[in-house]
Amino acid sequence: MKGFSRRDLLKSGLMAPAVAAAHGMGPLGNALVTAGEHAALQASAEHSQTTSFAGAERERLLLDFGWRFHLGNADDPEKDFEFGTARAGNFQKTGNFLPAGSSAFDDSEWKALDLPHDWAIELPFTNDPSLASKGFYPLGRKYPETSVGWYRRVFELPAADAGKRLTIEFDGVYRETMVVFNNFYIGTHTGGYDPFSFDVTTFANPGGRNVLLVRVDATSSDGWFYEGAGIYRHVWLVKTSPVYVKQWGTFVSAKVNGGTATLSIRTAVANRDQHAQTVRASASILDPEGKVVGKSRSDAISIPATEEHEYTQEILVKQPRLWSLEERHLYRLVTEVEANGAAVDRYQTRFGIRTTHFDAEKGFSLNGKPVKLKGTCNHQDHAAVGAAVPDAVQYYRVRRLQEMGCNALRTSHNPPTPELLDACDELGMLVFDETRMMSSNPEGLSQLSDLVRRDRNRPSVFMWSMGNEEGMANNQRGVQILSAMKELVEELDGTRPTSIAPAGAIGTGGLAVLDVIGYNYMDPQAEAYHKEHPDRPVIGTETVSAVGTRGIYVTDKSKGFVASYDPYTTTGRASAEGWWRFCNSKPWLSGGFVWTGFDYRGEPSPNGWPNISSQYGVIDTCGFPKDSFYYYQSWWTAKPVLHVFPHWNWPGYEGKKIAVWVYSNRDKVELLVNGKSLGVKNVPRDGHVAWNVEYAPGVIEARGYTGDAVVMTAKRETTGSPAKLVVTADRQTLKADGEDVGMFTVEVQDAQGRLVPITENEVTFTVSGAGRLAGTGNGDPTNQEPDKGSSRKAFGGYCMGLVQTGKKSGSITVEVSSPGLSSAKATVEAAAVQLRPQVPVWERAVPEGSGITGLWRPAPGPPLPGMMAFLLGGGASVFTLIQNGSVLTGQVESGGGGFFGGGEAGTPITDGKVDGDNVSFKSGNGTYVGTVKGDRIELTKTIDLGWLRSLLAHPAEQTGEKPAVGPAPDGSDPSFDRPPMSGPPTVPLVLHRAQR
Repeated sequence: MKGFSRRDLLKSGLMAPAVAAAHGMGPLGNALVTAGEHAALQASAEHSQTTSFAGAERERLLLDFGWRFHLGNADDPEKDFEFGTARAGNFQKTGNFLPAGSSAFDDSEWKALDLPHDWAIELPFTNDPSLASKGFYPLGRKYPETSVGWYRRVFELPAADAGKRLTIEFDGVYRETMVVFNNFYIGTHTGGYDPFSFDVTTFANPGGRNVLLVRVDATSSDGWFYEGAGIYRHVWLVKTSPVYVKQWGTFVSAKVNGGTATLSIRTAVANRDQHAQTVRASASILDPEGKVVGKSRSDAISIPATEEHEYTQEILVKQPRLWSLEERHLYRLVTEVEANGAAVDRYQTRFGIRTTHFDAEKGFSLNGKPVKLKGTCNHQDHAAVGAAVPDAVQYYRVRRLQEMGCNALRTSHNPPTPELLDACDELGMLVFDETRMMSSNPEGLSQLSDLVRRDRNRPSVFMWSMGNEEGMANNQRGVQILSAMKELVEELDGTRPTSIAPAGAIGTGGLAVLDVIGYNYMDPQAEAYHKEHPDRPVIGTETVSAVGTRGIYVTDKSKGFVASYDPYTTTGRASAEGWWRFCNSKPWLSGGFVWTGFDYRGEPSPNGWPNISSQYGVIDTCGFPKDSFYYYQSWWTAKPVLHVFPHWNWPGYEGKKIAVWVYSNRDKVELLVNGKSLGVKNVPRDGHVAWNVEYAPGVIEARGYTGDAVVMTAKRETTGSPAKLVVTADRQTLKADGEDVGMFTVEVQDAQGRLVPITENEVTFTVSGAGRLAGTGNGDPTNQEPDKGSSRKAFGGYCMGLVQTGKKSGSITVEVSSPGLSSAKATVEAAAVQLRPQVPVWERAVPEGSGITGLWRPAPGPPLPGMMAFLLGGGASVFTLIQNGSVLTGQVESGGGGFFGGGEAGTPITDGKVDGDNVSFKSGNGTYVGTVKGDRIELTKTIDLGWLRSLLAHPAEQTGEKPAVGPAPDGSDPSFDRPPMSGPPTVPLVLHRAQR
């Protein structure tokens, strides 16, 4: 039989009733929409257009918990949940996009997880040279089966949300995102780092269940480094009145003059109501203690329907407390919006008051004081979690950088997550904030606009980066592109300078358009440029691509290891000491950014497979310092430093010379080997001291002098064999909020409690109590153990476990064990805290009771034939059965299906009876009769086709003479065939018990 087409129905004149019926004719036959339901829909629509906003209140709810995840397929629609198949709704009709978008869809086989999430680190490493820059994870067009992921979240909205504007905000998803809400296609976003949002007001179900379905395609790449895959940053549900402050709609800039600060405030307010509104904006400034120190109330302005208005206000703050690296004073702007005299929105903006300045001869200053920028570039991944870095780990990373004296961070090479900037604002770290795409095309300018509007109130952000190593920036085309980008930045901000990290050039072409001249790895050329252009401020935007493996002192390409000795005789291209000596001797040079603070996945220079991560970092992927960490700490901080290396376990090297280095900021250092002094050496400024020592097991000891007095000592001893484990936590108290993370460091020690520097003991982590193991790491650039496993080899004596809290308070005990070694435990407390506002996790209620009471789902069966498949589709269903004696009640829930789409409905069960093993009931347009066989119910469903019956029935054949050539004997339309219909259609159905 030929299948029915859309054209068949158009010709039949039954298109209109078919569309109406789609609401009630899902795959298992829900009832038609009743007149009462139409009335309810109309009432809801009228309510959403109301102009009465009294009592409206903005809510921003975390939407991280309670998701389900499953890999899709970039090439095969059958393995991609029918996305792209003709039989699924997709883009054909609205409201019926995919079976997975239905609330009845069975996602029990999907993985339960919370966000942020990076599925790439869960994939097996693959020895494909084309994957080297991505850390050898199988992502890209060659790997369609692991390059697409689906996320699904069901949640309920209160009935009181009717009339509110509802927006879903994504802080970052890698990389191409398609959003479906309540089975309505909402939109797509391209770009792996910039935030985006969708207004879902029209498609929401206030007072009911809502389904958010997200397809993420990580096939394409933004960068040449590890980028992850998935929803790796936070997601939010935002509720406002139709008149509201736009996202990132406030901007506070300050001019400090003596003992006062003049604050200029811009506030963008949108009116998404159907009527004009008379709107007033009020601004209150709260000091760091929460005391109001200034107010302003705007004039009332009429904003037409669907339009916007920007308010400008000015407030004077006396004796402002300036934000600095040492004192991170943070103020708050509280914006209140009134519409027609009623309060409708309240929006809070955190900001700082400070001044910054670049001087071509004196460098950078903060609040009028010179500050040498001691910066690091950093990618965004971390051991155990990939790109999905929890907030607590962002703070951990910033503190780690600060320990070595780092005071500035470049967000290489993309907009950072907001929580990294929170940490920088609160802990005191300057930020060179970088956009991903250097372009004046709409997408590039949109990404830049989002970055600037989002981050322009942050005191830590002192300069905007227009990109990284873009050859096009060096020529005349770059002049045009960067001029447009700079113009946009000045329009949106106007208080911060612009720069770029260039490729092989200084101050040429478009580079000269920007405010601060940056350079990458060109110290001598930078000095020459300064002499020729003494009026232009200069900064090292990327310096010191020095490689080294933590704890390794002999370069061994076969193992993928690089010795940790700094090539100090070279330039700053590859030497920490070579660069800093240059930088610190040039007052005109504002400072620079070392490549990189932390090791990161991908770019496994100078080695390929089996290396899966870089070795550029001063700190490894876990946060364990390399030796160069102590070089920077010596000259970037006032903390007394005395660090001697290498370790002193060198079997087979007896009698051979070992280079012993000491990083220190003391006046002099003396080295002793097994108690014998090898002399005292003066420590050169910004340098180190070294001896070539004939190896013999025992002890090397460094003594640091201030003047002629010994003030510090440091030792390295030849250790015994591994004997025990020691585990310590970075904090003793964590927050029981389901988000906080503790960093548990494991050391392999000998019997005397000394760190064993050469060992590969496999360490198993066991977590009990109020937390779970989030992942493990060890900083070894060649280690290919899974991040999400429960064990990890020690490397250089160390490994680490990341433990995430639950939402219940209590103790968390982490036990570490290894064959042949004494195990160890560490216990911390997860303290009860007030959870930040969030969308509750939804679980389908499973009724409990006797007989067949419970949830039931249909087993997969053959597709429906012809017209029924076309109209009814193949969406999912779930049966909620409640047996009370011989009476059966409940409901049948199914997604909208079929060509015409339509809403979902849960239709009640009527006339339900249970007689022994026999069962019968009605629901919607179906009558069900069958037999119970344990956890299986075999049913026959008889479908009442209603208005379709006349379409599918064959007219009676005409009597009389039939010409050989002429119309069909029964007068039917020959353009489509009708199936033989002797009665109502029946469908076999087998139900199985379900738990979701």
